[in-house]
Amino acid sequence: MKTGQLSARRVATETRRGLHGDGGGLYLRIGPTGARSWILRYQSAGKRRDMGLGPVEFVGLADARDKAYQLRRGLRLEGIDPIEERRTAKPLPAQVVTFSEVAEQYIAKFSPTWSNAKHSYQWRQTLDTYINPVIGKTPIADVDTPAVLEVLNSIWLVKPETASRCRGRIETILNFAASNRMRQGDNPARWKGHLENLLPRRSSVAGARVKHYSALPYDQLQEFMPTLRGREGVAPAALEFAILTCGRTGEVLGAKWSEIDLERRLWVVPAERMKMRREHRVPLSGDALAVLERMGKVKNGPYIFPGQRPGAPLSNMALLMLLRKLGRKDLTAHGFRSTFRDWCAEQTNFPSEVAEMALAHAVGDKVEAAYRRGDLFDKRRLLADSWANFCDASSLGKVVTLAARQGAE
Repeated sequence: MKTGQLSARRVATETRRGLHGDGGGLYLRIGPTGARSWILRYQSAGKRRDMGLGPVEFVGLADARDKAYQLRRGLRLEGIDPIEERRTAKPLPAQVVTFSEVAEQYIAKFSPTWSNAKHSYQWRQTLDTYINPVIGKTPIADVDTPAVLEVLNSIWLVKPETASRCRGRIETILNFAASNRMRQGDNPARWKGHLENLLPRRSSVAGARVKHYSALPYDQLQEFMPTLRGREGVAPAALEFAILTCGRTGEVLGAKWSEIDLERRLWVVPAERMKMRREHRVPLSGDALAVLERMGKVKNGPYIFPGQRPGAPLSNMALLMLLRKLGRKDLTAHGFRSTFRDWCAEQTNFPSEVAEMALAHAVGDKVEAAYRRGDLFDKRRLLADSWANFCDASSLGKVVTLAARQGAE
């Protein structure tokens, strides 16, 4: 078959799924997700075989042709089946390839197939915050069980969900490296039959079954807010907005200007960014709008609270570091949702379902949910305004506002 049927331009622009022949058994494969890779198709012992030569982003057209030629030559002259040779070959040396470099390769290859940008953001957050600072510069071939445990030990009990995600992502990257012959041996991040025997069961640790976020008592909030508002920068604005809207940290940091309707005083969080996977409408108080007005003056990209990296939101750790700078190592950003809930229960007459909907919690059983299909938005707007008034030090002493009493009617 004549070779050289593909051009570099076609390789870069072709979108049709399937195999596109270059000749000599070399094919460009475009998968269902649009991923591009090279395939060498050949006959060995009377059977057709397909051998992967690598993804297009790492193996260019010229390199793919050269690889295919060398493999065909070995098969024709020496009878070497390239797939069988690969199976018995020693792993490629990887001492100069670090864990963080392989992680970047993995994200570059697979992130286009992920469901949304939030998933990619969360991957980078766990890598940048917890994994790379510990093993990022370690050669991928040298990542062993003690290295994995060094990442996990400090967060296994205090941040169980984050720790589980870190373990799973380390395992995925090491599997990716092994499949690409960058390392060999068992995966030291695997759970079954390995780490499950080395890490403590969380349910067996006192207090680990139910972990509450550190929350500020609501009667101290009016002293805290002036201190917070006295700080300049993106992080203080983000934390203030989170407190006023009762939003989860991820929802606030991922907020985009396109989700805001200033005229209607409304923030609509799309379903894919919500924990319950349902769209959530958030009424904006005057103080919350004031935060947006301040951020609008320094608007830079799609995110309301931008981070240092262009086009990326503020880091999750930024709010925790801010609380530490304010001398409140005892608090977490998420804990202010508990502050709000305690205030609602003890200092207002708003029905509990209004407060629960403000927190975007599931409300009631299936029967109750079926009868109440709305989101109590008007009552939640009254609640948002009452909460903003309470957060304002100038409202000291106004424990139950008129709006709160009206909301109960």
